[in-house]
Order: sequence, then C-alpha cells, then structure tokens
Amino acid sequence: MKNKKRLNIAIIGLGNIGSYLYQYLRTNKKQLFKKNNIVPHVIYVSAKNKSKKRSVKIKKSMWLNNYMDATKNKKIDLIIELIGGSEGAAKKLVFSALKNKKHVVTANKALISKYGDKLSKIAEKNKVNLEFEAAVCGGVPIIRSIKESLIANNIKSVYGIFNGTSNYILSSMDKYNFSFKEALNKAKELGYSESNPKSDLNGSDVSSKLKILSSLCFNSYINHNIYVEGINEVDHIDIANANKLGYKIKLLGLSEIKNNKIIQRVHPCLVNKSSYIGSIDGVLNAVIINGSPVGQSIIQGEGAGPEPTTSALISDISSILRGNIKYPFSISDKERKRIKFDSIINQNFSAYIRLDVTDKHGVLSNITKIFANNKVSIKRLIQNPYKSKKFSSITIITHLAKDINLMKTLKQLKNKKFIITKPKLIRIENK
Repeated sequence: MKNKKRLNIAIIGLGNIGSYLYQYLRTNKKQLFKKNNIVPHVIYVSAKNKSKKRSVKIKKSMWLNNYMDATKNKKIDLIIELIGGSEGAAKKLVFSALKNKKHVVTANKALISKYGDKLSKIAEKNKVNLEFEAAVCGGVPIIRSIKESLIANNIKSVYGIFNGTSNYILSSMDKYNFSFKEALNKAKELGYSESNPKSDLNGSDVSSKLKILSSLCFNSYINHNIYVEGINEVDHIDIANANKLGYKIKLLGLSEIKNNKIIQRVHPCLVNKSSYIGSIDGVLNAVIINGSPVGQSIIQGEGAGPEPTTSALISDISSILRGNIKYPFSISDKERKRIKFDSIINQNFSAYIRLDVTDKHGVLSNITKIFANNKVSIKRLIQNPYKSKKFSSITIITHLAKDINLMKTLKQLKNKKFIITKPKLIRIENK
C-alpha cells in the first residue's frame, strides 16, 4: 500500500494477545485503511522472550534490541503496550512513551487504575492520545461508550460482572455441580484462567476495572478507597443454598454516588435468579450504567481472550488513526473532580449468613440473641441437621441492616465454641 499515509506502530509484548493483534493488523490493512483513511503499519516489535515459538512469523529486522528504544525512535508514532502489570517494564515504557510524545494504546488495567491520573496529565501536556478500551472487559466497548455515546448523561451508578474467569467458575459450580477446585481447573484447561489466577479470584482484577469505570462515569480522579472481597470462600453448599432461595451467586463490581460521596465495592453477591445480571453465565461480562436522561444502559460481551481484546485494541488504534487529540478520561485534568468516599460499613444490606454449628440444645437461641444484640433482624432461618455428623448447617437471610452491624455479628459468632467452621456472609443485591 505505497504512497498512502501511514501511522507507524510498535507492539511491545507478544503473548497470545500481542501475536493475534500483530496478525490482525497485517491481514486487515486494506479494511482499516478504508475505514480510517490511514494505514496502520507495524514496523517494530519487542518481547521478553524473542526465541519463543509463536503462531506468527516476524522478520528479524522488526525486532527491537531493547523495548525502551521504541520510546525515542522517531519513526514510531504509536506504541501498543501489552506487557502487563502496574510496575516494572510496562510502567517504564508507558511513562517514557508519553513523555516522548508517542501515542499509547494499552490493555493494562493494573497500570491505568494505579497511575492513570499521572499518565493522563502527561498525555494531555504532550498532546498525544492514551487509549485503554481493552483494559476493561475485553470486547465490551464500555470505555468508548462512556466517553462518547453516553456523554450527555449524568451517571449515578455503574455495576456488573467484570471478570470472566470468576463468572465461569461460579456458573460451572452451579450448572455442573463442580467443586471450586474442579471449576478452577476446568477454567485453566479451557484457557479462561491464567496459570496464576490470584487476581481473578481475590477480586483485585475487578477492583482495577471498577476504579477506571468510576473515574470515567463520575468525571473524577481515580479513587483508591474500595472494598474488595473475592470468591475464594464460596463453595458448592453456598451455591446450592442460593438456588433453593431463588438466587444466583455472582462476583460484582459496584460503584455509585450517594450524598456526593463515592462508594466502590467488589464482592460476591446473591442476585435474583430471574434478574438480568443473574442470567449472565460463563466467561461473559456485563456492564450496567444508570444515568439521566438515558435511564439504564446495558452492554454485554466476551470479557477476555485474544479475539475480544484485539477488537478493543483495534477500536483504540482506529481512534488514533482518525486523528484528533482526546483527553484520556474524557475531560481535561483541570476539570476532573476529587470526590469524597463513603465506606461500605455505613451501607445497608440484606445478607445470607451460613453457620455450621454443633447440634446441641440452646445453640439456636444463643445465635438469635447475638443477632438481636447487634440490631440485625432475621427474615428467614433454615436449619439442616446432619444427625450422623452431629452438626447442623443454619442458613439465615437477614432484613436490611448496617454492614458494620452485620460484621460485628459475624465476628461475635466466629468466637463461639459451638461454631465449627468460619461463618459465611454474602450480601444480597436486588439488581
């Protein structure tokens, strides 16, 4: 495609996503030129392991000796960062690229959630684009929707399922009666989970994504005050109990503005079986935004993997191909706000509480007394005795109560001799 205007690109990081993106850009040049009137041209690549076997063939002349050379090479217009992680090579690369007036596209939610404010300021100062659609929910085009399609709206809340791995695990435990370990191993086998799935399971992946979404929705700086709880302690008994009660268990990220304060939280929730969010299974992600005048807006799609992530990366690349310098967080740094936060302990929830107790006289009255003393009212109580094992499993659904009181109740129960295993609490969301 000679004599056509080009945007020269360096891809740094050639794992599954980087390799897929490289191949896509090579084979779809004509299509992207027709849509953007400029050719995306990959001229350099870099990876930690140059000799690793890859599904794509790359000319020797395209390899950079040092990935940092990309930030000062005058031929390069755009750097695509696919290294990952909030520190080390990724941080060094992106900061340097923006300071050297290179456009940056990244899929790195950890980096953006931690350093997005600083990076945005540098990009704005140097009049280059910093794009990160692929950092949140893969192929779900939520970032551009907030920045452009929903620009007229005053957004009050954003919530949803932002992690395909955890959703696949919870769905599999429900549908196939898998144990947590069996569901996790299946996720690894199918390529839905990393070999180290810690950030997927402990809620930190969702936390990074939610902080980015909150900042965009509320035109604020990134707020690091967030309650985070993962799915590690959910077992097949909780899944079965939820089903009997008419619920599904989902790991949700939720952020809202109440009384001019932001509340950000990530934790497992019981949601109604018949609700929209209750029907999202497998590796799908779904983002729900409540705003005015739009009302409720829902975007759903594949959350991870080379194909959906490449879809998001191409969206960002195309935005840069079309020109126009855009603010990374939709508005200028000077216009963004610092919003005070409110803790989850001040919020009211109904909750599912599961207690495994010794099957002795007086245990139940002792439990109800602890609830009453902490101002937690019991809405429903189900007792399942296991005579052969000499213990009972008690499931309690509470009325609305302050989270701090629910936590006090759990703490006091935990120290009682009649409690066999650590008490479980899962908040109920009527979404």
